Amino acid sequence: MKKTYILGIALIGIAIAAIVSMYGDASTYENFEVAMENPGREFHVVGVLNREKEKFYNPQEDPNYFTFFMVDEKGKESKVVYHNPEPADFDRSEKIVIVGKMDGDHFEASKILLKCPSKYTDNQVKT
Repeated sequence: MKKTYILGIALIGIAIAAIVSMYGDASTYENFEVAMENPGREFHVVGVLNREKEKFYNPQEDPNYFTFFMVDEKGKESKVVYHNPEPADFDRSEKIVIVGKMDGDHFEASKILLKCPSKYTDNQVKT
């Protein structure tokens, strides 16, 4: 067998192994109920900030502790704990995507992604 064939087969095997390993670690978009049923697994949860409940961030006491309450797309609310500073424009966000795991009665977020309001509205965009 030619060396190029052996090298090609080896590269295909490496590519398949990389795809399988990345697929196993991929998190999915779910809600708080599914995250509660699978506490050790990482999920993306989409929702909105519950503005009726107080968020907590005191940078003088602990700059890496931020908590708030979020309502997912199914209407279930959960406390979210984020061990980083409060993101800029957090209060202005329309939707929030948190990435992390459930930890008892709250969601431990490792990332927060914000969808801020668009600076364009339907009546300003000309087509």
